[in-house]
Amino acid sequence: MELEKCEKNSNSEDNLNCTTKIVLNMAVPSGSSGGEASIVAELVEVEENSSRKMQTLRIPPVITVNKTSAYALYQLTYIRDVPYKPEEYYVKTRKCEPDAGANVVKICERLRDEEGHIIEYTQPICCPCGPQRRMPSSCGNFFDKLTKGKANTAHCVRFPGDWFHVFGIGRRTLGFSVRIQVKSGTKVSEVFVGPENRTVISDDKFLRVNLIGDFVGYTNIPSFEDFYLVVPRQGSPGQPQDLGRNISMWMLLERVRFTLDGIECNKIGVSYEAFNQQPNFCSSPFWTCLHNQLWNFREADLNRISRNQVPLYGLEGRFERINQHPSAGSYSFSIGITEVLSTNLVLELSANDVEYVYQRSPGKIISVSVPTFEALTQFGVATITTKNTGEVEASYSLTFNCSKDITLMEEQFLIMKPNEVTTQSCKIYPSTDQASKYFCAVVLKDSDYNEVDRAECQFATTATVLDNDTHGMPFQPPEASINSFFDSIESIWNKIWRSLTEFITGKTCREKCSGFFDFKCHIQYVCLSWVMMFGLFLTIFPTVLVLLWLLHQKGLFDPLYDWWEDILGADEQIIMDKRRFKIDKGHHHIHDNKHHKQELRHSNYSAQNRRRTTYEHMHKHSERNSDYFDDLHHVHKEMHKYGHKKQNMDIVQHIVDHPAHHKHRKKRDSSKGELKR
Repeated sequence: MELEKCEKNSNSEDNLNCTTKIVLNMAVPSGSSGGEASIVAELVEVEENSSRKMQTLRIPPVITVNKTSAYALYQLTYIRDVPYKPEEYYVKTRKCEPDAGANVVKICERLRDEEGHIIEYTQPICCPCGPQRRMPSSCGNFFDKLTKGKANTAHCVRFPGDWFHVFGIGRRTLGFSVRIQVKSGTKVSEVFVGPENRTVISDDKFLRVNLIGDFVGYTNIPSFEDFYLVVPRQGSPGQPQDLGRNISMWMLLERVRFTLDGIECNKIGVSYEAFNQQPNFCSSPFWTCLHNQLWNFREADLNRISRNQVPLYGLEGRFERINQHPSAGSYSFSIGITEVLSTNLVLELSANDVEYVYQRSPGKIISVSVPTFEALTQFGVATITTKNTGEVEASYSLTFNCSKDITLMEEQFLIMKPNEVTTQSCKIYPSTDQASKYFCAVVLKDSDYNEVDRAECQFATTATVLDNDTHGMPFQPPEASINSFFDSIESIWNKIWRSLTEFITGKTCREKCSGFFDFKCHIQYVCLSWVMMFGLFLTIFPTVLVLLWLLHQKGLFDPLYDWWEDILGADEQIIMDKRRFKIDKGHHHIHDNKHHKQELRHSNYSAQNRRRTTYEHMHKHSERNSDYFDDLHHVHKEMHKYGHKKQNMDIVQHIVDHPAHHKHRKKRDSSKGELKR
């Protein structure tokens, strides 16, 4: 701060009403992430240019500075409106014509304006049927073509849904506002400055503020001269009154993605003409010419947001404090600057009414006290009591100097009236954590910075307590003996054994993994118990299948099969009765034929083959006995099943008397059953 003479120029409106003025040069930084900031300062001393002496102000002015958030402001130029999502429609018909009505082509009927005139290029495009067409469709049969006509499809583009305003983005400027208020006694002066209003003088001509500039950081403010800003249309088409507050839909897109005249396909702003005039229309895929529209970029941003990624096109999520500048309209938009910017201000205060205290008067230090405190982790407070022993009011300065290990303290300034006693406090910061004693000197100086009194003091600090549990315990160095070596080996072994035990028992897996089928967790922690259990599960499953198959081969499930046959065999009773009737009828006839054949065979055999014949006869007799018991078991089963006791007893008796005859009957019945199948 300097005390200078006031200079007047031809423009009297910018001059202060003064002969001398106080000039203050200060830098005002912005808050965190470029947010709001404020500073409150008190002017205690000023330096006079002529004498280079410091003069103390009797009534120090209080300066309050408030700075708003910084933002980058961009000028906008309205260009046109574009549809958010153009859509292609098709209608299957047999009478498609460019001038067909709604009863034929439905939504693809030609459009008309408010005056009834047909809008050019809104007529439908007719495509023949077929599988390789724009919209594959069936052509029908010959009779349909003959009676109804050949099938075809009508195609058109329409623009339902939302529309967006498109703005060109111009040069950027830096925007913020700084409020400066100076209170001197009962007088209050206030001004506002900013980039658009750099020099301002207060109404009472007491304060003038000049904004010199800003200290720019390393981060560049973005430039969007190669982009268009698109915002949702709130009302009617054309230049809007404001941009609205639906900021989540605002997007910044490169200019090359737009067609301003509407005659280019696959660009934002495509028109009816571009859609209808595209080459190879009917052989091109459906929705050709309508790609890369606004809704595609919006969907891409939503997909990135769902994956917690920063959007590529939308403003929300990429920038802060969007369009929060004052007087926001449709001709500008802004984004917040997140870097801390320091604004350089020069304040000029009229010094005509400022009173200085420059009287010299003797003074005395009455007492100095510093209580004992803990070093390093705390600070001590020195209390100094001084007195003006003269007869006039004067300014003083107070310094506190210590011998060593004490952080240097700033000089304090004070004003004392005659015989006034004041108390000042100074914070003392030791630079070591050890307990120690310190010797300090307190010096009192007058307004000419001459020493008028000195006092010495001493105080002590206690050692810094790092942990309450170890308070008073002396430091013990680690043991370095053979026992400590074996203790280390034992500790390592215990850790290995504990890890191996947890690996085998699966303790870690039970704590980390949620269930038996949490494969990812079990594989990650290499769970041995889980591997064994899972392998055992895979082994038991085929073993059970093999066991069931072996029990089936041994006949263990035969009663179950019989029970199932009893349920499903109700219709077989009639067949069994017929078989029994045929057996009784042909029994004697079969027995006589078989006896006659045996006699002829016996007469023709020679004597040398008699032994062989005897052996075969014995073998057949054994087979007959086996068949006899099988047949007997079958008959008993039938008796139990059907309950015909008397008739079945006759059959049993017949089988006992003629087993060979019953065997022959069984073969014949089985052969008949095969023929029936």
